[in-house]
Amino acid sequence: MDEQAKILTINELAKYLKVGKTTLYRLAQEGKIPGQKVGKHWRFNRESIDRWLEESKRPEEMERRAE
Repeated sequence: MDEQAKILTINELAKYLKVGKTTLYRLAQEGKIPGQKVGKHWRFNRESIDRWLEESKRPEEMERRAE
């Protein structure tokens, strides 16, 4: 994966997040992860994924960081 890539494929995102492709397909189809289908293929904006990860943190983790 190109470390500077702004748009990720499902394979690149799976490696980036260390999550299985099946899980990512399910999350994308349910609209739980930011992505866009282009034809038959999913594409993911890396900045949107990073923002989604940050916003998805549990409240306890955010409180610990504030201390």
